[in-house]
Amino acid sequence: MSQGRFSTEVYAHRLAAAAEAAAEAGLTGLVITPGYDLRYLVGSRAQTFERLTALVLPVGGAPTIVVPRLELASLHESAVTELGVAVHDWVDGQDPYRLVADALGAREEQEGRGAREEPAVAVTDSMPALHLLPLADLLGVVPVLATDVLRRLRMIKDPAEIDALRKAGAAIDRVHARVPEFLAPGRTEADVAADIAEAIVAEGHSEVAFIIVGSGPHGADPHHECSDRELQAGDIVVVDIGGPYEPGYNSDCTRTYSLGEPDAEVARRYAVLQRAQRAAVDAVRPGVTAEQVDAVARDVLADEGMAEAFVHRTGHGIGLSVHEEPYIVAGNRLPLRQGMAFSVEPGIYFPGQWGARIEDIVIVTADGALSVNNRPHELVVVPVS
Repeated sequence: MSQGRFSTEVYAHRLAAAAEAAAEAGLTGLVITPGYDLRYLVGSRAQTFERLTALVLPVGGAPTIVVPRLELASLHESAVTELGVAVHDWVDGQDPYRLVADALGAREEQEGRGAREEPAVAVTDSMPALHLLPLADLLGVVPVLATDVLRRLRMIKDPAEIDALRKAGAAIDRVHARVPEFLAPGRTEADVAADIAEAIVAEGHSEVAFIIVGSGPHGADPHHECSDRELQAGDIVVVDIGGPYEPGYNSDCTRTYSLGEPDAEVARRYAVLQRAQRAAVDAVRPGVTAEQVDAVARDVLADEGMAEAFVHRTGHGIGLSVHEEPYIVAGNRLPLRQGMAFSVEPGIYFPGQWGARIEDIVIVTADGALSVNNRPHELVVVPVS
């Protein structure tokens, strides 16, 4: 495997699967601009600029990538060359949207297209309006989103992706093992976050995606980041951290810490949260729906009078993006399938007082769930002098 991407065979399989899924959806092709979908399909980390770069996947035809000549070098790090994808480069003054239309098999057939009931081309949801509108004008119809087509592929992780997620999980576990040494009364949340950021990279991540250090009352805000608040003895501290690990698959793990022994009520409530998280993980298996897993965690908390303290969904999918399908939330009747990867992260939040969350990334197996995070789930007590 080349650094930063998978083998050519992995991407060849994905391109074929994407074309097949597009055909099943009744589309004539897909147009994929830079973003996670392009990275998934060919390993390209190209960026979106005012000049169009797009992978064109016509159903029943060969894939083509349309790219500005001055961005050609960016393709060398992808699998495009090894895959034999046709490259149509262009220079300023040329019409890249015509190149896309030609690659799709569209010609001067615009008359009457505006009356077509179903758009035949789908575009990635990251395509900027700057490119979508000229393409729609040329095609004579507004494309649909390729989200439904591609999410079916990206939700089911292949063996290479599962291996990448396991390595990312092990790396972030090593960071959490070091967190107690960063926690001490008098240090600010920002001080702790800076140490964690350094550890995330030191443990093999390519960069930091996010760091939450929520101490005391800040722990009751699920999306608090960090501040200049000084940690105090007796604080409950929520630490939620993650980042991409080559070839770009993300870690995401939350553990909760106590600066000194917690009082009895905090310990009791945390123990209920721990049971809720364990019950939700135990509920994961093929055929169970996403909303059923959410309900399991929620019911444990509700039985102890803490339903109102759980204010967010139980989990989100993860892969190249930190948040992606499937979402483990009420109303999502999607049956789980082997290979899906997502977080299980119930939390309890008491505004103005404290909060706690426990989060693991799990992968659906043939008969249950494999957790890529294996640090203890107990409230971690950090001694204070």
